[in-house]
Amino acid sequence: MTRHPATSLDRRRFLAAAASSPLVTGLATGSRLAAAAESEPNPAELPLSAGAAVVDISPKLGVSLDGYIMKIGPCIEIHDPLHARCLVLASGTTKVALVVCDMTTLTDALVEKALKRIEQRTGLPAANVMLSATHTHSTPRIGIADGPLDREYRVQLVDGIVASVERALGQMAPAEIGFGTGTLPQYVFNRRWHMRDGVMLRDPFGGTSDRVKTNPPRGSENRLKPAGPVDPAVGVLAVRHADGRPMALLATYGIHYAGGVPRGHVSADYFGVFCRRISELLARDTQGPKPVGILANGTSGDISNGFSFEKRPPRKQPYEWMHQIAEDLADEVYRVHGGLRFQRRIPLGVATTQLELGVRRPDAQQLAWARDVLSKVEADAANRRPSRPEIYAREALELAKMPPEVPVRLQAIRLGQSGIAAISCEVFASTGLALKRQSPLDPTMVIELAGGYHGYLPPPAQHALGGYETWPARSSQLEVQAEPKIRRALLDLLQQVT
Repeated sequence: MTRHPATSLDRRRFLAAAASSPLVTGLATGSRLAAAAESEPNPAELPLSAGAAVVDISPKLGVSLDGYIMKIGPCIEIHDPLHARCLVLASGTTKVALVVCDMTTLTDALVEKALKRIEQRTGLPAANVMLSATHTHSTPRIGIADGPLDREYRVQLVDGIVASVERALGQMAPAEIGFGTGTLPQYVFNRRWHMRDGVMLRDPFGGTSDRVKTNPPRGSENRLKPAGPVDPAVGVLAVRHADGRPMALLATYGIHYAGGVPRGHVSADYFGVFCRRISELLARDTQGPKPVGILANGTSGDISNGFSFEKRPPRKQPYEWMHQIAEDLADEVYRVHGGLRFQRRIPLGVATTQLELGVRRPDAQQLAWARDVLSKVEADAANRRPSRPEIYAREALELAKMPPEVPVRLQAIRLGQSGIAAISCEVFASTGLALKRQSPLDPTMVIELAGGYHGYLPPPAQHALGGYETWPARSSQLEVQAEPKIRRALLDLLQQVT
């Protein structure tokens, strides 16, 4: 195996540090590593096998829909089905399952329940399963709603996730794998903007200290410049049968979602359109079952859903915009796929940890403000859309119920000389770019909303600028220093699996 230049770390010193960390799993350390090296074949010499499956996880009508804060009512129509899509890879005794769900978010409790069931039913270690959400905004609100249909759907969702892994394991066959990177810059725009001096930016708490605005009016002369970079890269991981027939393809791309979905409709958004389209493209020259297309969300915490802020977007029909983005993305991925070099023998590795990170709970003054706001809410509030102060007053009370610290799941997966870093937050593009640049594995995919949900992850410099993504809520719950702690921990995990 050729060693990547960035892995010239003192191996003995590194393994001693890894062995001292009780939270790291999926990594042999100390004397166990030496014994394994003597008794087991070189992982790079072991043949690869893989399996892929898709399971429908669409809800019943009446389930509560959408984002973590806003309420948009019950499901009245299933426009296109939601799916849990799974790819399992195996080399020697190591198996890794990558599951991507057409969901806005996946709660920590639901992820833990699904991982425990997967381990019980299949023997696949929970630490070797990456479980992420796409962040389409047209799905059930599993993190908040708690009616009878909502509770029933949570059970259905866990069942579907487990079934996707079981079915993928049942499809295991000799395989080969290829990695590549494309680019699609025309749909990625940073949505956080510095505004001209004198423009008053008011937050929900009555303050005016924000220095950036999220999603300012398009074409506005008050905009100065974006507050951060974008990442136009498209990650591609393709798997095919040993005879060359396409089996599955996992892509990553960092935009928030496309939207254009009528109120009350369920839709997988552009993620679902892409999966269908890339499957059709890959199936052009083959017979048998269509390959499984999978699209995970990259780092899109501060990235708009596709329209340039330099001009007003053209009027689009419902679902039109998501089809345009998805089809262009599928064309780019198919182009990259045509130039991939496939391998039949690669080493696999997984390292998983949990960081205990602080929660930005409200102080006494903030709680007093929240109770005062909610005490003035009219009796008919349940029948109308809440105001922004009402939303954040409610969120302050919810944050107050949370513990001082929460466990945040992080994961690094090695696939030969390529890698995946998985984070349970809505990650800014700058963080994803830094991880890719510093990772010892090349290319490295960074997948957000994986392993649970802990809201936006602004770097400290972005916290200082304020704006929607920094306002304390369950959608922005972690301490100000969470991003550098997470980034360092992920780089350590990537070093370990390398």
